[in-house]
Amino acid sequence: MSPAEFTDLLLLQGDFLKPFAIALTRDSEAARDLYQETMYRALLHREKYTEGTNIRAWLFTIMRNLFINHYRRRAKQQLFLERATRALVLLHQPYVDNEAVTSMQVKDIQHAIYRLPNLFKRPFLLYYEGFKYYEIADMLHEPMGTIKSRIHFARKMLKQQIAH
Repeated sequence: MSPAEFTDLLLLQGDFLKPFAIALTRDSEAARDLYQETMYRALLHREKYTEGTNIRAWLFTIMRNLFINHYRRRAKQQLFLERATRALVLLHQPYVDNEAVTSMQVKDIQHAIYRLPNLFKRPFLLYYEGFKYYEIADMLHEPMGTIKSRIHFARKMLKQQIAH
């Protein structure tokens, strides 16, 4: 089937897809976007269509899968936003009412960091300052895997020191 014939076949099926898109989305604007995305994907993957098979079923499947993927993506985004909002709320709440206790804890953490062996302290401090793993690896002339490992072990050592 030529590309022009395939395009004509798709256009003939468009009228059947629009109501399905509206039924899925329950929103005319979202339905229009879903319809356009479905047609685009069908054109993009026309070699996957087997001539003589039910093109409506093929298009409905593409549309349904697109809708499900968008729905899942929105659900993940919503979950992330909820978690981020909760984290921000907790971040703005004071951990301890007494500032002296808080400053003592910060000093304990700083002492624990500076008690780390230099092999672990230097990559950890660079990471803490905001450098990326690959940037630290370049600065220290070490493989990135080694840097990741050292930072991981530094965290473990800090947890042990602070817990005692």
